[in-house]
Amino acid sequence: MLPVLAALPPDTQVLVTTGTVTSAALLDRRLPELGLAARVRHRFVPLDVPAWAARFLDHWRPDAAGFVESEIWPNLLAACHARRIPVMLVNARLSPRSFSKWRRLPRVARALFGGFALVQAQSPDTADRLRALGVRNVIDEGNLKFAADKLPCDAAELARLQAVLAGRPVWLAASTNAGEEALLLPVHDALATRFPGLLTIVVPRHPERGAEIAALAAPRPVTRRATGGDPPAAPGIWVADTLGELGLFYRLVGHAFIGRSLVPLGGQNPIEPARLGCAVAVGPHVFNFTEAVEVLEQAGALSRVADAAALADWVAAMLTDPARRDTMGQAGRAAVRRSEGLPARVADLLTGLADARA
Repeated sequence: MLPVLAALPPDTQVLVTTGTVTSAALLDRRLPELGLAARVRHRFVPLDVPAWAARFLDHWRPDAAGFVESEIWPNLLAACHARRIPVMLVNARLSPRSFSKWRRLPRVARALFGGFALVQAQSPDTADRLRALGVRNVIDEGNLKFAADKLPCDAAELARLQAVLAGRPVWLAASTNAGEEALLLPVHDALATRFPGLLTIVVPRHPERGAEIAALAAPRPVTRRATGGDPPAAPGIWVADTLGELGLFYRLVGHAFIGRSLVPLGGQNPIEPARLGCAVAVGPHVFNFTEAVEVLEQAGALSRVADAAALADWVAAMLTDPARRDTMGQAGRAAVRRSEGLPARVADLLTGLADARA
């Protein structure tokens, strides 16, 4: 969505809120790169306490507000309603599990979701669930994640690493979580016996876990990118514990397992690697990205693996059959391309609410 903001009228000011230091750091880097630092400000979202929500809104006085996916803060939403600030729920996601819970609280659901002037659902299923809860003004425009920008990449560093790893078998485990690396290390060991010189790249969801993962991987050859380490001796583990470099590693490797899915945490976004032509595998726990996984799977861009043994088989297939890997990557690009233009349409809807209020 960020590049779309550049197309808005020059006097439009945008406030983006996040709840994590990681996302704040990414914005601090991306906004100047896009020439948006003067028009887009970042602040941390206030804790959902009535007095703090009120003070936040009274200071910033927005003309319209957008809540994203399932990040719905009742007190902040109520404070917007009290100030007649129109609110839109952007890229709304409502899982079957959450829907079942809300159905048992119909009055609360109507009171909460009824505060939105407009709801843009990310899938027909979510739109139907919201309507079943009595929510009005629901539109199904598609999933914004399919239309996000490609992850950035340092082209010079990509070329350097391609030369360093030329001819070496490599696979990538991205966005891994605590408890998952212990399942992935045996995958590395099993593959290393079949693919001499194997390099396993582990990109943890939280980079600050780099030292912990490196200690877990010992005594295998292991290095950390955050401390300046290049890929270790073969076979080895490279912990890519840096911020904002997934775009580099997806392009470098071409096939990736997306973490938080071998453990019951709901998975991570599989669309980002698919957009870059990367073949994708996920574990059995993907309830946070059900629709995205289904779309990519149906397109032939994604494979589900039941456990670590199945993951090892999938990685072996990617390493021995590059034509299959490339076909999956092309299918992913095609599936994502269908949502081009969606960010601009959503931005128009949100700014339309602000214009109507003015």
